[in-house]
Amino acid sequence: MTELIDFISNNFQMIYIVILMIFVGVEVIGHVPAVLHTPLMSGANAIHGVVIIGAILVMLGADPDNTLALALGFVAVLLGTLNVVGGFVVTDRMLEMFKKKK
Repeated sequence: MTELIDFISNNFQMIYIVILMIFVGVEVIGHVPAVLHTPLMSGANAIHGVVIIGAILVMLGADPDNTLALALGFVAVLLGTLNVVGGFVVTDRMLEMFKKKK
């Protein structure tokens, strides 16, 4: 528990920025018309490659004894990968809808 409190106190600005990004993202997505949700979300999911690279860089820079940072990095890589794969699957299914049937 002490590691968690130390992590939060050391990275308070980053946590604040993440919370602010969540609110901005919810607000932006909430104002997009329903017709554009699928193309926007599939593109946004594919952009999560940046999250994967950032998480890998954080994990490489973390102290090997810092299990919290390594665990959070692993979870970020896992969720980012799922989001990228999901983005490509949704985009592929969306593009299939526009192909002519033979």
